[in-house]
Amino acid sequence: MLFPDLLSMPREPLAIRMRPQTLDDIKGQEHLLKKDGILYQAIKNNQLFSMIFWGPPGTGKTTLAYIISQTTSSHFIRINAVTSGIADLKKAIQEAKKIKSSLWSQETILFIDEIHRFNKAQQDFLLPFVEHNDIILIGATTENPSFEVIAPLLSRCTVFVLQPLSKEHLIDILQDACLKDKIVSQASVNIGKDALQHIAEYAFGDARFALNTLEQVIHLAQQQNKKTITKELLFEALQKKSLLYDKNAEEHYNIISALHKSMRDSDVDAAIYWTVRMLEGGEDPKYVVRRMIRFASEDIGLADPEALKLAIAAKESVLFLGMPECSTALIQLAAYLAKAPKDNSCYTAYLQAKEDVEAFGPLPVPLHIRNAPTKLMQDLGYGKGYKYAHDYKAAKVDQEHLPKELKGKKYWKTKKW
Repeated sequence: MLFPDLLSMPREPLAIRMRPQTLDDIKGQEHLLKKDGILYQAIKNNQLFSMIFWGPPGTGKTTLAYIISQTTSSHFIRINAVTSGIADLKKAIQEAKKIKSSLWSQETILFIDEIHRFNKAQQDFLLPFVEHNDIILIGATTENPSFEVIAPLLSRCTVFVLQPLSKEHLIDILQDACLKDKIVSQASVNIGKDALQHIAEYAFGDARFALNTLEQVIHLAQQQNKKTITKELLFEALQKKSLLYDKNAEEHYNIISALHKSMRDSDVDAAIYWTVRMLEGGEDPKYVVRRMIRFASEDIGLADPEALKLAIAAKESVLFLGMPECSTALIQLAAYLAKAPKDNSCYTAYLQAKEDVEAFGPLPVPLHIRNAPTKLMQDLGYGKGYKYAHDYKAAKVDQEHLPKELKGKKYWKTKKW
């Protein structure tokens, strides 16, 4: 006889119930919490400074901020940037100042979750209060602070990078939940080590996801009157984990860079993988094919003129078919571009010519190659002395076409393909 469905009763999620309470309880992030490290020493010596925690979901950013406040006996104010604005920040600052000037003279940690969601004006508002130590700011973000946090605020904070938890850490966390959480331990469902390993693998370093999945699979087992967690139950409980890919932030640029370099280095398999990684992560296929069209001229050029033609054809497939039908056309293109001979002459020629354009400004066109549609232009020497190429053998003529300041300049580096 199974216990009543304890997991269906109103409660905090398992990830909250199992949240570590002290620094020693935290699993993972050893690189940040080593005893002689700057963060550990600052916490233990109560010498806090403003900081930003940057890392994927479920790595302990909020938990660490809370433990810091508890360890240092600081007042803790939590704000979520998604649902808060300057009015909420003003209220928090006023509260912090009041507490600091009180009999206890307590410091306030203002924890801003998803700080990257604050706009420039909201981040600017924080500057003087961080500067004058009215608050200890702890921001949490899943996005690269270099892109999402304004430079003046970033310069006043120390950035700590949290890493995804290892599979071993996640298994430890799940085992602790099975033993220590009252609701889970009383659920009368047998949870084998294999099940915990599967959950840890699917969590991709996210402790919150792992614990929520454990809770959900136990709930399913109780609903279906099963005493053991089976593979079928696991697959039912495991929601599709989104691939780590943000179309507007750092991972977007990391992955497109990986694709470019894989194709440039003629690594077909890597080019295919990164293409699929973007498409399965929700990237617009039009963006992918635009980057490949650029690659065809930047890194291949005249070494294989067919590359640009195929890239344009793939663009038509993308526009005509859309996802998922256009996926094979993009794989075909990625493989072709990776296998094609490489030559960046078009790219280097552009850069060198651009450098001269910027250095010399709008140099005048030599008179002899100017068009002369009017008598006045002819009188001014427009077109005078121009040699018509077709009057010469093989239509080759020796005359200067560049401004005199650039006479003899060579942009194109001839290569044998």
